[in-house]
Amino acid sequence: MNTVGRRPSEPTELARVIDRVSFVYLERCVVNRDSNAITATDERGTVHVPAASVGALLLGPGTTITHQAITLMSDSGSTVVWVGEQGVRYYAHGAGLARTSRLLEAQAEAVSNRRSRLRVARDMYAMRFPDEPVDELTMQQLRGREGARVRQVYREHAQRTGVEWSRRSYDVDDWEAGDPVNQALSAANSSLYGVVHSVIIALGCSPALGFIHTGHSRSFVYDIADLYKAEMTIPVAFDVAASESEDVAGDVRRQVRDALHGGRLLQRCSRDIRRLILGIEGEDADEDTYLDNVALWDEQAGTVSAGVSYGESP
Repeated sequence: MNTVGRRPSEPTELARVIDRVSFVYLERCVVNRDSNAITATDERGTVHVPAASVGALLLGPGTTITHQAITLMSDSGSTVVWVGEQGVRYYAHGAGLARTSRLLEAQAEAVSNRRSRLRVARDMYAMRFPDEPVDELTMQQLRGREGARVRQVYREHAQRTGVEWSRRSYDVDDWEAGDPVNQALSAANSSLYGVVHSVIIALGCSPALGFIHTGHSRSFVYDIADLYKAEMTIPVAFDVAASESEDVAGDVRRQVRDALHGGRLLQRCSRDIRRLILGIEGEDADEDTYLDNVALWDEQAGTVSAGVSYGESP
């Protein structure tokens, strides 16, 4: 297919991250491009997926992707994530939607100041304890309360499904060593991490600058993902474990995908991030994320216009 001279998408033509499906996982296929869709071809045939409708394309083992397919995903502002078997390991990602550094600068400023970092961390915990005041609690107290909450969630779902539960246990280098419910939890959380990571990249934030987690390239991913686990991944993991599935990771991934779509996670995640960092809420709170806004830094004015000659006339 000849794509020479094809004009890249303008920001105003791109679908916002909140208007897209959460993710598409592909493995053992060839990914190509057909007009404005990506195609996935294996021995069963070819499937077409509109590129602009995808929040994150997860590429598993055995995938081969063409240069034109990557170009289309980039033009469409869709994040491409390279993952491990069944999507349970993250390796790398491509570019996202953001055309402005506004959120990244606000995130860096907030995480670099002890008071604002504590404010954001408390706001994150407040989202998990909507009926409890957290403004006076220390981080140690908040961690303790969160640990107790998560253990209670595990117990409740174990009782609901009849799944035997002792504790959360997993080996990042040996997924198969875990029991079915721990395998299911790992697969469910990994799918959630991939989607949250794609939203963070799409908004132009740094996945490394966490407020609760720290010191890891995905600290902020873990911060945001923890907001949704009790609602979206833990119930799915226990349901799949109770079903005695022969394909734990595959069944978990499909059910998590449905839960994320039904729970409108892309919309929620995008707005939650902006509210936490900027204090902005509402349906159109992320509009300016997709606007080109190149300026020059100035020590007095803050910013001045780019594309202007500031040289003195001879």
